[in-house]
Amino acid sequence: MRASVFLVYSFIVALFTGNSYAETTATVKPVNESIATFAGGCFWCTESDFEKLPGVKEVISGFSGGHVANPSYEDVSMGATGHVESVQVYYDPNLISYETLLDAFWRMINPTDNDGQFVDRGEPYRPLIFYHNEEQKQKAEQSRQVLNKSGRYTAPVITEIRKFEAFYPAEDYHQDYYKKNPVRYNYYRFKSGRDQYLEKTWGDDLHLKVSQEKSSGQYSKPSDDVLRKTLTPLQYKVTQEEATESPFKNTYWDEKREGIYVDVVTGEPLFSSRDKYDSGTGWPSFSKPLVPENVAEKKDFFMILPRTEVRSRYGNSHLGHVFTDGPKPTGLRYCLNSAALRFIPVEEMAAAGYGKYLAEFQGEK
Repeated sequence: MRASVFLVYSFIVALFTGNSYAETTATVKPVNESIATFAGGCFWCTESDFEKLPGVKEVISGFSGGHVANPSYEDVSMGATGHVESVQVYYDPNLISYETLLDAFWRMINPTDNDGQFVDRGEPYRPLIFYHNEEQKQKAEQSRQVLNKSGRYTAPVITEIRKFEAFYPAEDYHQDYYKKNPVRYNYYRFKSGRDQYLEKTWGDDLHLKVSQEKSSGQYSKPSDDVLRKTLTPLQYKVTQEEATESPFKNTYWDEKREGIYVDVVTGEPLFSSRDKYDSGTGWPSFSKPLVPENVAEKKDFFMILPRTEVRSRYGNSHLGHVFTDGPKPTGLRYCLNSAALRFIPVEEMAAAGYGKYLAEFQGEK
């Protein structure tokens, strides 16, 4: 089933880049975050699920646990390399703990099955936890023991916990597959039986209530249930599902008042009206962030060719994208969705708790 999808996408890659998919390799960007490595069957699915967790900055699909350096997907799927489909999770330990990643991982797999996962059978799809240090090893073993004693499964939890040795990123067309090919991904995932099994096994406990354990305390992401009740449908789709609102028909594209723009989910300050300009695109555009550390960037492939997505730090809200066709001196254009933002006029900033940023508006613009 997956092979036919690969052939279609390889044609698209070749069409846009002039390279075959076998020639397109992923690279891991250095990031100042902690790393965790898991294998849970199809890495499209585990990558997708981990990337939805607040505090997770990036997830890379690839291969680990085998004896062949730089294997291709075809090599691994043949079962002769010893590798399993894996993901490396780059996360901020100040926002999400390793224990929470483990709790989320158990909700992605069948930990009683070492012969594959769901519709994908064989050694390359068996589940594994690769620990990077003794602390991760102890926490993983303790988490597995707790799950074993929980009585949730009639069969024993036998997911292997193994020392991490190496990780090889998969080809580019595998990265963020759920974003690049949402229709094919959703069809594959449904047919795999993964979600049906997880919903039956976990019931109301399936959707982990993740809070950002060690954030500043001032800006923390509410639970999904709260978000669905407090956000409008458009705000939810934009911030949580990476939707894009219509140009010229959104709240702030032509907003000219002075003030700051904050994350509609957490309230963390993001951009200033002093850096807002008319880009002609119909979306609010800024040349730089007000608080750079609150604005995270990552690659996305919704339009096939890579773009740089912009997210909030604490809320992990999808905000929009940043491009390099902006005005001087930065040359950047942060093109955002109004639905991801809340505007605080300068005269209301002090009362709203943003008085420390009033200095931004002293003097002429």
